[in-house]
Amino acid sequence: MITYWQQIDGKFVSMEKESLNAAARTWVDARNVTREDITVLEKEFQIEQEHIIDILDPDELSRIEDADGYILTIIRLPIFSSSAEVSYFSIPLGVILQKNFIITICWTDCEVLKDFSANRVKNINLSDFPAFLIRILSRADITYLRYLKEINRRALGIQDELQYSVENKEILQLLNLEKSTVFFTTSIKSNQLLLEKLRKTRLLKFDEDDIDWLDDVEIDNRQALEMADTYSQTFSRMSESFGSIISNNMNGIMKTLTVFTVVVSMPTFITSFFGMNVELPFVGYGIIGCGIISAMCITAAAVVWILVNRKKPRGTDREKKKKNRAKRLEVRRLKKVIEAQELKLEKME
Repeated sequence: MITYWQQIDGKFVSMEKESLNAAARTWVDARNVTREDITVLEKEFQIEQEHIIDILDPDELSRIEDADGYILTIIRLPIFSSSAEVSYFSIPLGVILQKNFIITICWTDCEVLKDFSANRVKNINLSDFPAFLIRILSRADITYLRYLKEINRRALGIQDELQYSVENKEILQLLNLEKSTVFFTTSIKSNQLLLEKLRKTRLLKFDEDDIDWLDDVEIDNRQALEMADTYSQTFSRMSESFGSIISNNMNGIMKTLTVFTVVVSMPTFITSFFGMNVELPFVGYGIIGCGIISAMCITAAAVVWILVNRKKPRGTDREKKKKNRAKRLEVRRLKKVIEAQELKLEKME
């Protein structure tokens, strides 16, 4: 869908195509692009089909280039989708400067574009294209940081459940969060390269205020990159540690089930044996026979008890205790790292 925006008193106002002010700069907002939208972009705005295909490619990296009659910039933006297997990921946004139009093309909707169209981003001037582009990059960094904070909270909630889990559900959730941080890391690095190209390019002219904004955006981008990379490494170690914990929990359950199976199978074995036309022992001994059978049962129960609860070599117990202690310490350390990043994010906000 294509929406046309113009500024009135510094605020974006949606307008019909026929009622646009030709003298004012127009923001052409193309989101959830359809085939009809692609046709309009090609015919009316003379955008090359190859560039539209690049923008709609989910794996396209950030870049800036001079096309025939317009300047094309591609930026990676963060996305949250609760219905997707990996809830947090990133997408390319194409920003095109063509004469009196600023055209943004995106194959889906995103939080950054919603913030712009809802006038939540202040001091925007459509007539200053470099500043408009820098504001998009700045808003993208803010959204990256907010999503990283949400990922952090989800990871802490999963961590509490994993300590007593014997299934893979929580591990898979943690792996999906790890994938999200990897996607974010790759996209933020791509945006970082774009920022470096913007400083060197001659396609756009930046004034002193734009340069100051660019410096601030680079700082925010580096912080987001550092946090995404830290979270990715932390989640990877957490997955390994909690995988071992789940394995230990499963071993304990299997041990209990094995003992229960052995105990239950003994009476079944005895009744099955003497149920095959086999004469019962000590039948003619009366009370003495009952005493002998009782003593044998008690002895058998004691032997089974000793076998099940016999002590293992001290070295094995010590090694297991050391491993468990090391795993617990690693989990506590990772939790402190996540909490420290949480405090850092809160200070930044």
